[in-house]
Amino acid sequence: MMQTPSLLLCLLSAALVMAQGAGAQTSATPERLSPQVLDVQVTHPVRAAYWLSLPKGYSVDPAQKWPLVIFLHGAGESGNDLEMLKKHGLPKLIAEGKEFPFVVVAPQAPDARKRWNVEVLNRLLDEVLARHNVDPDRVYLTGLSMGGFGTWAWATENPERFAAVAPIAGGGVAHYAARHMKNLPIWAFHGEKDTVVLPQETFNVVNALTRLGAPEVRLTVYPEAAHDAWTQAYDTQALYTWLLSHRRAGSKP
Repeated sequence: MMQTPSLLLCLLSAALVMAQGAGAQTSATPERLSPQVLDVQVTHPVRAAYWLSLPKGYSVDPAQKWPLVIFLHGAGESGNDLEMLKKHGLPKLIAEGKEFPFVVVAPQAPDARKRWNVEVLNRLLDEVLARHNVDPDRVYLTGLSMGGFGTWAWATENPERFAAVAPIAGGGVAHYAARHMKNLPIWAFHGEKDTVVLPQETFNVVNALTRLGAPEVRLTVYPEAAHDAWTQAYDTQALYTWLLSHRRAGSKP
């Protein structure tokens, strides 16, 4: 396999995979973070830029499938500059040199006022599954602040797509999320001193899930943390161990 510098950023224009086509396998050596672009036709054309990070040892052998973690950023990183995503969360850690044993995809929302578009996110996931050696039964979702809300929203609408989710400093529609996500493993995080998104936003959803008898719902509240609960959460190795211990409901080991 051709070797390329680990910090080289290559721009790949990724066409949306439609019903009749399957994306080609990538043949390049994995980069630390490589920018990607997906063009989507919703009610109007949408361009979804995203960071892609392939793990060390990633192989294009289709027989080897890798876990995937999707990271959704906060409102402050919205726009059209992918460098903004390196401020927080998984892109920040990867840019600093941390290696993860899974594929990471970190899309950028073009406009914080419009939040996360679940239809676009679903198309993006379809694209990644088609183009890369990702195990569809080991897809995990996490996000912070606006991305925490996006994590609750996407998992509420499409719980069948994920093996486990970890929303941080976000919230959702409690009764709706509980009905749809009660069989999905969840580990939620929040700072007790958060005044931007009140902890009650997370508590409401977790309590609703608990009342419905959801079998695996975890909640970690950091007593001294304000809105930034994600630095501690993403520095917790147990989070990644927990995510990777799950497979999508109904899948075979």
